[in-house]
Amino acid sequence: MPNQTANYHDTGYKEIFSHPEMVQQLIEGFAPKEIAQLLDFTTLKQHPGHYITPIFDTKAEDVVWSVKAQLEPAGEPVEIYLYILLEFQSKVDHTMPVRFMHYIANFYSHLHKNKQLKPTDSLPPVFPIVLYNGNPRWTAKTNLTDMIHPVPDILKPYQPSLSYYLIDEGRYTEAQLEQIPTPISAVFSLENATDDQKMLQAIHRAAQIIQLQKGTRKEVIDKVLTRWLKRHLQKQGAQVNIEKIESLTEETGMLAENMENWKQNLIIQSRQEGIQQGMQQGMQKGVQQGLHQGKMTFAKKMILAKFKTASETKVDALLAQADETTLDLIGEKLFTAQSLEDLFR
Repeated sequence: MPNQTANYHDTGYKEIFSHPEMVQQLIEGFAPKEIAQLLDFTTLKQHPGHYITPIFDTKAEDVVWSVKAQLEPAGEPVEIYLYILLEFQSKVDHTMPVRFMHYIANFYSHLHKNKQLKPTDSLPPVFPIVLYNGNPRWTAKTNLTDMIHPVPDILKPYQPSLSYYLIDEGRYTEAQLEQIPTPISAVFSLENATDDQKMLQAIHRAAQIIQLQKGTRKEVIDKVLTRWLKRHLQKQGAQVNIEKIESLTEETGMLAENMENWKQNLIIQSRQEGIQQGMQQGMQKGVQQGLHQGKMTFAKKMILAKFKTASETKVDALLAQADETTLDLIGEKLFTAQSLEDLFR
């Protein structure tokens, strides 16, 4: 199953990360541990997103959450904004640092316009994240400073600086993902799966990870991932009975059976298509061989009519080595040819 980079990823992922449980899974599994340890995930609160403006015509969605963080051991918790940009393009966008600077500036402006901040208030810290699932691998700069032409030290304090944290799904190997026991790692495995067997393995791993969750968190994660998986399988064109599947933890057996049936149907379909293609190619080849044989027969009759003493065996041997162009020109050359060899030069 090839990894696809279509618009449906944006909406599907935005739904996943509209749940605090999944945001926590993303940060704990893929962000630096030092940052995750600062955050009180019980205080996660979602905010209206989409601070992306028409200036940047991109296939992207943004998800914004606030969370309290203990930045100083003896200080009061501070509200930090997790700005998650879901980036699913077929090409790497090397303007990303500029784009993110623009998005965050719009976000701060939004806080001021909606009276969530006073002009004299400190701006809240932001942790910008780019979650990328495209091809090729991400090679754009992650810091705006690195995009700016080098300047003397006297000018450096006046240059803008902004970094974002990159999560490039395709850069993780399956072995690495298996070492990250979160449902999000299973989602990445599903996205990266190149065949139905690897997809089934990822589904089983997701079910096992969900089983380790507790209480309502387990129910939410199971529901969200099941809904996302059904959508993913539909987009992949999997002909499996997924309407009745409501839980990954309870119905992996049914899903495995349906996917095995889908696999067998694909094999049968591929075999039938191969037979049909072979028949078509055979018919076409037969027509071509018939035309070629017809030219050889006609050429032989003309040659023997002119060179009455020529050996039929020799004529057959010369014709067998002749290409299409030579056969087509024999009729013209018969008028001037003095020998058999003249016809095949």
